Amino acid sequence: MPWLRNFVQLSSTITRKSPLRKTSALSAPPQFPTQLLRHFSSDSSRSYAGLGPTKGDEKPRVVVLGSGWAGCRLIKDIDTKTYDVVCVSPRNHMVFTPLLASTCVGTLEFRSVAEPIGRIQPAISREPGSYFFLANSTGVDFQNHQVHCQTFTDGSESLDPRNFSLSYDKLVIASGAEASTFGIKGVTDEEKRQLLHCVVVGGGPTGVEFSGELSDFIMKDVHQRYAHVKDYIHVTLVEASEILSSFDDRLRKYAIKQLTKSGVRLVHGLVKDVQSQKIILSDGTDIPYGLLVWSTGVGPSTFVKSLEVPKAPGGRIGIDDWLRVPSVPDVFAIGDCSGFLESTGKPVLPALAQVAERQGKYLATLLNNIGKSGGGRANAAKELDLGKSFVYRHLGSMATIGRYKALVDLRQSKEAKGISMAGFPSWFVWRSAYLTRVISWRNRFYVAVNWLTTFVFGRDISRI
Repeated sequence: MPWLRNFVQLSSTITRKSPLRKTSALSAPPQFPTQLLRHFSSDSSRSYAGLGPTKGDEKPRVVVLGSGWAGCRLIKDIDTKTYDVVCVSPRNHMVFTPLLASTCVGTLEFRSVAEPIGRIQPAISREPGSYFFLANSTGVDFQNHQVHCQTFTDGSESLDPRNFSLSYDKLVIASGAEASTFGIKGVTDEEKRQLLHCVVVGGGPTGVEFSGELSDFIMKDVHQRYAHVKDYIHVTLVEASEILSSFDDRLRKYAIKQLTKSGVRLVHGLVKDVQSQKIILSDGTDIPYGLLVWSTGVGPSTFVKSLEVPKAPGGRIGIDDWLRVPSVPDVFAIGDCSGFLESTGKPVLPALAQVAERQGKYLATLLNNIGKSGGGRANAAKELDLGKSFVYRHLGSMATIGRYKALVDLRQSKEAKGISMAGFPSWFVWRSAYLTRVISWRNRFYVAVNWLTTFVFGRDISRI
């Protein structure tokens, strides 16, 4: 029953009021199921009490919206001796996005790139005041320090989503962003070519990595196991300008050469319309497809658009030098949903995992210091000195292009000088770097084993 887990207290000991109950206690084991199920009445108009304001003998509460790179890094580093942590997300795990393309073609198992929230921050499953809610955030009442949420029902039509509210002392919005569509509306040999034609729209690192992984999969596995269709399956990468525009020119040329050698067809053009079996470019060219992968970047989500707060360029939540939302107290925003206000003089940072992770790490340290200084309660940190502001330094960019080759660009900006390299050594650096960044030793082991077995025995495509 997916709805049941939304409000089950994750602590093994109940020493404080559960978010489920109103007045009755949960101390008598025989009565527990009956009392619990009262809160899941068939009356869809009912709302749950959620979590009320913290009291004087309780720790301040930090509510984190989202379980992506920024939110999970914050959750991992937050001092749970100072704060109770509440996470709200429709996903009960974090996805290690840099390796996500490898799961699509069987190089890695999906479980290898998914990290449960309870493992990232054990207090969520152990401490009586810390919770995880499988839910979507629907709005924020900044004046009353409340977040409005709706239970996530896994798309089940037989269950009605229920609404509830969570009070916070500090709120961190890390809800990420959505794929940007830019407002685009959306068996003969020829039919085989169309059905086995994969079109990737977007020439950034994600689009290039997926194209490289897919072409490598076709060249190595499909050609061996499905020889009768090997001449029909192919990949096309569509980009409006230049692929990997943030990389060094020498690396971009190398990537184009290797992708072309792998059988990837590069097309320059702007997508005007997407139909069920083809895309139409601005010059009128039709490109039929059997599989369309959209990888053109991200934009603000519906939830972010609904918040009445100052917005940064691109529609993100506007933040100051300390990642605060200036117009409302006790609210911070990090990750892809946030951007520096123009008044700070800083550019809007790119939607990258390393940006989100660094912001999460910085904000965890900042909140820990605020809590230790007595500012953890709502409206209690107005006069505190927050110390050094957030400064981002780019560590470089990496992308794999298939066939045991990758690009590594360690320059801090496109105009700066620095180390850049390509080929097999870069592929080894790329794998080593991401293996060390996987959060848990459990998943590092899974990833390493998956890579080794794929290298020796080939990809497992039995479930693809």
